[in-house]
Amino acid sequence: MPAHAAHHDDREIETLEEFDATVSARGTLAGHRVQAVDLTDRTRELLGTDTAGAVFLGCAMREEAAAKVRADGALVFPPVPDLPFDPYRGHVYAPDELFASLADGYEATPDAQAYAWFQRTKADRDIYASMLRSVHDDSVSDALDELLSGARVVGVMGGHAMARGTQEYAGAARLGRELARAGFTVATGGGPGAMEAANLGAYAAPFGDDMLTESLELLSKAPRFTPSITQWATAAFEIRGRWPQGGRSVGIPTWFYGHEPPNAFASHIAKYFANATREDGLLARSNAGVVFLPGAAGTVQEIFDNATPNYYESRGEPTPMVLVNRAHWTEKLPTWPLLRSLARGRSMEARIALVDRIEEAPEALKRLGG
Repeated sequence: MPAHAAHHDDREIETLEEFDATVSARGTLAGHRVQAVDLTDRTRELLGTDTAGAVFLGCAMREEAAAKVRADGALVFPPVPDLPFDPYRGHVYAPDELFASLADGYEATPDAQAYAWFQRTKADRDIYASMLRSVHDDSVSDALDELLSGARVVGVMGGHAMARGTQEYAGAARLGRELARAGFTVATGGGPGAMEAANLGAYAAPFGDDMLTESLELLSKAPRFTPSITQWATAAFEIRGRWPQGGRSVGIPTWFYGHEPPNAFASHIAKYFANATREDGLLARSNAGVVFLPGAAGTVQEIFDNATPNYYESRGEPTPMVLVNRAHWTEKLPTWPLLRSLARGRSMEARIALVDRIEEAPEALKRLGG
């Protein structure tokens, strides 16, 4: 994943540095989109620069500047007060941002506060709140596209119930590490369990193998996010503090499942209010294939959400699908026979595989063309 992916549209300005560079180099903001940038201290530049046809999304600015740019014909969508999130944000989240104030308890964090706001407004059926959620999710999708531009993304799907300290968790972490070391960007649903393990593995990729072994041991002391999300998350941040600057990966969680916190090992977190948008976006961006670890209803849904565009080739050539644990997917939840029947005689038939052990997944992915 590039350190800073280029914008797909160079009219977008998402930082103060980009704003200054654009004004300096081009001498105009006409037709640009300025997204969630605090322009309070850029009144002189706004007064002296053409802003015809520009759009300012959630940009704080002084009233004198706002009046001038409106007179130019620009559209100004001011910041929304008293929200625990920025609907116009120009970038995906970082773990430190969502877990700020964790020392005061998880309930004090922006992540928990956003979920609480979601619960209140969802019950009220407020169209204004619904619009804000939609704008936020679209902004996150735009930021995620920019982040992943040119990346080879492998999705790792699996259940949230997989506990730290288990062999299954350690296997998922080693899978994430191997995929990251092979040059893939690991993408998960961003939550606990198998998702956290894969993000942890990607985080561990730049370090020696002992780092992951030690991390798994330390994390086992807080095996689940219940009964205390605070303790569970604090253990992850202790790992991050001991081994800073870990490998990059993406988590794509949702506030729809608010009882499941995001994990702190994904370097970039694209969190959504709408679960359907999140599910489809995660699978659609896994352009180098998806590995499905044992899970329950959510993982079964993801298998067939991914199988459908592969069946119809609606996103182009089918992408690899690797299911891990033969007994789970043929006996406990017999998903594999149906998937194989769907694929028979179609292009996707050569792009699906079932393996017994998680260690076999990377080679299967490679064999299928991932």
